[in-house]
Amino acid sequence: MDRYIKLGVNIDHVATLRNARGGFYPDVVKAAKIVEISGADSITVHLREDRRHINENDLENLLKFIRVPLNLEIAAQEETIEIALKNKPQSICFVPENRMEITTEGGLDVVKNFDYLKKVIVPLQKSNINLSVFIDPSKEQLQATRDLGIKTIEFHTGQYANTFENNTKSSAELEKIQECVAFANSLNFNCHAGHGLNFDNVVSIAKIVNIVELNIGHFLIADSIFNGLKNSIQKMRQIINEATK
Repeated sequence: MDRYIKLGVNIDHVATLRNARGGFYPDVVKAAKIVEISGADSITVHLREDRRHINENDLENLLKFIRVPLNLEIAAQEETIEIALKNKPQSICFVPENRMEITTEGGLDVVKNFDYLKKVIVPLQKSNINLSVFIDPSKEQLQATRDLGIKTIEFHTGQYANTFENNTKSSAELEKIQECVAFANSLNFNCHAGHGLNFDNVVSIAKIVNIVELNIGHFLIADSIFNGLKNSIQKMRQIINEATK
């Protein structure tokens, strides 16, 4: 029987384009509705401290008008946790955040921030919101995440994607992810993956048994400029489906 991997689509960069000129176009909710009808299983947005793309108004409108689950990426800060608790998305993923970075540069260091995270996640664990963390493929990070009581992790595939693009050591990075997914499965984690994935490099990640969800954003929004958002998502959905046969 074919294995089905859920596809989450990050629409942050629709808002990035809107914010470049201000105003209301392109409409984030309209983009989300296209994502829905194109075969995506969920929508992801990252509410950053500097609000460089998605803002609170976007979050409220998305939760009001979309039907698929919304995955909210946030830094583990009191302000954004309060916003999450107020709006109640279906899931939250803690990601690291550096104001000067162009995009997320790596996974959250759960080991280093364990005591802080253990304290701030308490109100979220008392809610009905699914909680996950975005981590590098590391057994040490997985063990620390398990000790927090979190059941879902998203592996940062950025280093694999970079080496794939540059044709350097991608096999080693892929093997690291494969080993960590197997280890995560032994710890009963739900395994997601994402960052830097495209039509070419997604195949090897989709083939990894026990990955149940992929989250892809920037590439799909970029490809949609030339091919249309619906076509880009449906092509990605087809590639993932073929990889899991």
